[in-house]
Amino acid sequence: MNILITSLISFAMTYTMPKLPYANNALEPVISQNTIDYHYGKHLQTYVNNLNALVPGTAFEGKNIEEIVATAPAGAIFNNAGQVLNHTLYFLQFTPAPTQKVPTGKLAEAINQNFGNFENFKDEMTNAGTTLFGSGWVWLAMNQDGKLVIIQEANGGNPITQGMKPLLGFDVWEHAYYLDYQNKRTDHINQLWNIIDWEVVANRM
Repeated sequence: MNILITSLISFAMTYTMPKLPYANNALEPVISQNTIDYHYGKHLQTYVNNLNALVPGTAFEGKNIEEIVATAPAGAIFNNAGQVLNHTLYFLQFTPAPTQKVPTGKLAEAINQNFGNFENFKDEMTNAGTTLFGSGWVWLAMNQDGKLVIIQEANGGNPITQGMKPLLGFDVWEHAYYLDYQNKRTDHINQLWNIIDWEVVANRM
C-alpha cells in the first residue's frame, strides 16, 4: 500500500517532514499561514521528532510509516506514527488552486455508486467530522472490497488499521482549525472542500 511520497522516509528510515507543495500562506483564507506554521511547523514536527526517538531499538526499527501504523499496538509509537501518516496525507491533499472543483473519472464513479452523488457524499463526510466526539479524524477510505466508506477515527487513528486505504482525511483536532475558526468545526470543514486536490485523492485509489 504505497500511499506516501517517497521523500517521507529516507533510506536510513529516519522519519522526515513531508515537503509542502505550496507556500505556508497559499491556502488562505481557508487555512491561514498562522495555522500552517503551528499545525505543520510545530505539531507535525513534534510527532516526527517523537517517532524518531521512539522507534530505534524496537521491533519497528527499519519499518515504514504505514507498516508501523498497521501493526503497532496502542501506545506512544502508534500514536506518533499515526499522526505522521495522517498529517502527511492531510497536508498533501490540498492545493491553493484546484483544477477540479469536484472529483472526476473513477473516483467520481465510485462516489456516485457508494453515496448516490457528490453532494450526498459531502454532506455525510461533513456530518461525520462535525459529530465525531473529541479529537480525531474523519476519512474517506476504500475497503477490501473496493467500496468507499466514511470512517470516524479517534485521536490518531487511520483506516489502515482496518485493512482499508485512506483517500481523503479531515483533521478535527482543535489545533487544526481553532486559530481560524475558534470552535466552529463545521465552518472549517465546509471551507476545506474549496482546496482539495482531487487528482491527489484519486491517485490514492
